[in-house]
Amino acid sequence: QVQLVESGGGLVQAGGSLRLSCAASGRAFTSSTMGWFRQAPGKGREFVAAINWSGGTTDYAASMKGRFTVSRDNAKNAVYLQMNNLKLEDTAVYFCVARSGLLSRNEALWDYWGQGTQVTVSS
Repeated sequence: QVQLVESGGGLVQAGGSLRLSCAASGRAFTSSTMGWFRQAPGKGREFVAAINWSGGTTDYAASMKGRFTVSRDNAKNAVYLQMNNLKLEDTAVYFCVARSGLLSRNEALWDYWGQGTQVTVSS
């Protein structure tokens, strides 16, 4: 079992940066693949990024690559999403996710979800 709590969301101007954090609890964290999804108003959930248990392998959605960076600190049971050069279309609720398998862009394959944190990008 893994429990996930996101923080760090807020209001930011276009072009700005935010760093999301995800605090994880549970014995399985250090062996879990972690990731981030987002859901914009009126839209379905969208894959953002994922990172394997060691941090050595990452994956990003095409529109986030080069702007977003996912990282983890297993000693702190934490996962982070650094978001730079934010755009209006990045406005969404961001969810931290965890699974015991390999990296995946398929939301149905992720076992654990946090409650989400709101990110709003203004012009």
